[in-house]
Amino acid sequence: MRSVARTVPQEVTMSENGSKKIELPLTITVRELAQRMEASPIQVIKILMTNGVMANINQQIDFDTAAIVASELGFEAIQESGPVEEKTESGEVPLWRQLIAKESSANLVSRPPVVTILGHVDHGKTTLLDAIRNTNIAAAEAGGITQHIGAYQVEHKGRLITFLDTPGHAAFTAMRARGAQGADIVVLVVAADDGVMPQTREAVAHAKAARVPIVVALNKIDKPNANPDYVKRQLAELGLVPDEWDGDTMVVPVSAKQRIGLEDLMEAILLTAEAADIRANPAGKVIGTVIEASIDRNRGVVATLLVQNGTLETGDVIVAGTAYGKLRALFDFRGRKIRSAGPSTPVQVLGLNEVPGVGEVFNVVASEREARLIVEQRKQKESAEAVRAPKASLEELFAKVQSGEERSLRLVLKVDVQGSLEPIINSINELEKGDIHIDIIYAETGNISESDVMLASASKAIIIGFNVQADPASRRLAEAEGVSIRLYDIIYRLTEDLEKALKGMLAPETRETVVGRAEVQMVFSISKVGNVAGCRVTQGEIRRNGRIRVLRGDKVVFEGEMASLKHLKEDVREVRAGYECGVSLRGFNDFVPGDILECVVIEKVS
Repeated sequence: MRSVARTVPQEVTMSENGSKKIELPLTITVRELAQRMEASPIQVIKILMTNGVMANINQQIDFDTAAIVASELGFEAIQESGPVEEKTESGEVPLWRQLIAKESSANLVSRPPVVTILGHVDHGKTTLLDAIRNTNIAAAEAGGITQHIGAYQVEHKGRLITFLDTPGHAAFTAMRARGAQGADIVVLVVAADDGVMPQTREAVAHAKAARVPIVVALNKIDKPNANPDYVKRQLAELGLVPDEWDGDTMVVPVSAKQRIGLEDLMEAILLTAEAADIRANPAGKVIGTVIEASIDRNRGVVATLLVQNGTLETGDVIVAGTAYGKLRALFDFRGRKIRSAGPSTPVQVLGLNEVPGVGEVFNVVASEREARLIVEQRKQKESAEAVRAPKASLEELFAKVQSGEERSLRLVLKVDVQGSLEPIINSINELEKGDIHIDIIYAETGNISESDVMLASASKAIIIGFNVQADPASRRLAEAEGVSIRLYDIIYRLTEDLEKALKGMLAPETRETVVGRAEVQMVFSISKVGNVAGCRVTQGEIRRNGRIRVLRGDKVVFEGEMASLKHLKEDVREVRAGYECGVSLRGFNDFVPGDILECVVIEKVS
């Protein structure tokens, strides 16, 4: 019998002493592990069971567990070093960062990092901040759920850290939609007993779209059912690979209630801040972001501002959106009166004429007169933009990419079931894209929500839906925010549209409507103009801005734009049925009595 040489799998190499080495990724399914080692999946499952791990053939296991299985089958496991991909940053640089970029680097000094806490509801965001500040604000809030945005400062090893306590990523995104960005670092709170939840995934998408580094606070580790390793595997699947697994995300185990790991979390924040090079010019142009605003019965408009460059002082005149005023008083986060506030300082101010929008960028101007002029110009601009309200459609985004205004085509993808998600993402990634980068900033199952619309608005993205719907509230918000929603029920139509857009071939969806017909009765020749058709309108109306189709019998002899439309020698915009008119066309003179002119209006379908 002829012997057959057994081939060594591609991932397997032989070491000098003859043992087999196998490269494995951070996470791998039982099936794939068995295939790589050319072993039986049943054999792999049995080894897992003897080591106390109950897993089915499609379940993912981490590298350490896979290494134990590999060892028992005679392999030495080595962590896979995949190709280094060049990461393309998504999202836009916030306005205040653009302004600071214009400052001379010699004048920039280190400033305290600004941290916002995001995560799933009831995973302990406010309790964590409460533990850090060592005060009790959570008890004063309805049901322990944050009702407003607060800003506070804490000190760690002689260095200040500013915390924004937001009601979640909706407020975080609202700031980005206005060109602002309060945070330098996001602390993502994930409960060790609950794991990654839908709002966790959304928070990660929002933070990545804002180009903000993420530190994970693995909360509730004191609970008996806490499973940190499982949660770390979930985080790795989201692209947040823990640093202990040779990733670049710091995952800090904490217990907000037991006050465990808080020092480590503060240390992680400061280390991340050092890497992010967070600087500002205290003597430069004063700019910042509105964090919170309301009307107080006794004090009038009260706004919480975060100074991001320069130094804000009592008596300064500021403009925030369409609100302005001379600042009568400044208070720190403890309510103490202060005279000035430098970069990264949260400050409560009095003196504005109206409540500014949360997330508005504010700046200091020379006088109230100048402030009024700026506000008037902004109001006029807002009115004009409200009339236009352009949508970020697939066609318009591609045009911007072609002109160099945009470097990537950003998508928010919503599908009906998990099984559809991976094939669609793979199909999109396989498209021929040339110099254009397709950036799927968020992909999840479920119908299109208002949160999806806000993310798309802030990121200048479009929403692609597969076998899902957008509820009326989401559609209204999309209309108001100028976000395009495209729905599909066949994968190839979805990818076909994207491919056409990438090649510049995607024509806007249009609809032709015949609005009127006229019969040519006589033809006049006019010098310098050419032939003019004397017509009688038989149906509907002939419009000056319509296209004209010349029918002769059952043939279309010409279709094009109208050069002029006259009624009794007067230039008119339209002529209705029963009236006579003179029609001349651009590029066509060969009218014949009896020809039928069809007036066609081409409308874009939204």
